[in-house]
Amino acid sequence: MLEKYIEKKLVAEVKKIGGIAAKFVSPGLDGMPDRLVLLPLGKMAFVELKAPRKKPRPLQIRRIKQLQKLGFTCYVIDDVEQIGGILDEINNSM
Repeated sequence: MLEKYIEKKLVAEVKKIGGIAAKFVSPGLDGMPDRLVLLPLGKMAFVELKAPRKKPRPLQIRRIKQLQKLGFTCYVIDDVEQIGGILDEINNSM
């Protein structure tokens, strides 16, 4: 299974529950997560997508830790089976 497939599935599932999974590109700031998940009622999280059993690169891990230190929620998804649970977590936050 390719990372693109997981990404498409995430985008579709977020849309189903009334949210947006925006592609996140930050010129000059490498290692940022792939998607910014925005859900109803102001709930949001950063999501890094990986092919099955692949791990984030060291720079991506540092960036995720930096975002978490600032108070943002970040997830790494490497399996479509994780999507529902993560969206539930985001929805139930705050």
